[in-house]
Amino acid sequence: MHADSSVLERIPEALAFSKSEAARMLGVSLRTVDRLIALKHLPVRRLGRRVLIPRNSLQSFLRVDHPTQGS
Repeated sequence: MHADSSVLERIPEALAFSKSEAARMLGVSLRTVDRLIALKHLPVRRLGRRVLIPRNSLQSFLRVDHPTQGS
């Protein structure tokens, strides 16, 4: 499998993603994903110690503009 393939191409049937997978898909850092989760901008589900981000949460997040604090 090609190393540059996107997460969605590798896991098309995935219902939820890890924080690192979500960060790669959004093109942001893991810290940014953590901040979005803490601010409740990105809903998550917890499975034991794992934090999973549902596919529909990512899609909903991307449908809305998110201006920076300076804007």
